[in-house]
Amino acid sequence: MKQHGFPKREKLKKKSEIDLLFKKGKWLSVDNLRIIYLAPDEASPLNSHKAGVSVSKKFFKKAVDRNRLKRLLREAYRLNKSLYLQAFGERSLAMLFWVSKEMPEHYAHLEKNFLELCKKKMR
Repeated sequence: MKQHGFPKREKLKKKSEIDLLFKKGKWLSVDNLRIIYLAPDEASPLNSHKAGVSVSKKFFKKAVDRNRLKRLLREAYRLNKSLYLQAFGERSLAMLFWVSKEMPEHYAHLEKNFLELCKKKMR
């Protein structure tokens, strides 16, 4: 198995899971990055963690820009999955959002926000 992968079983896609996440989830924000998550005990029917990404059509009208941001968010998650799992747990649900009208200058800026988000949760 690949060390840094994002397999299909880890992708948050079911409407019922997304609804549960928005109903019972907790929010955290760092700069322009926001996450809603459910702790492992509240998401107990899960066998593994699931994560999703979203970018607002309100802020980014062009699909090209939204897709670029979603790719960057998935990449930040994929490369820093071990830190994410330490912070949010092995059986959690989470969704990442970009909440700014501006595109990040560099991938490094977005990744730094993701790492700060994980560290903020561990405190």
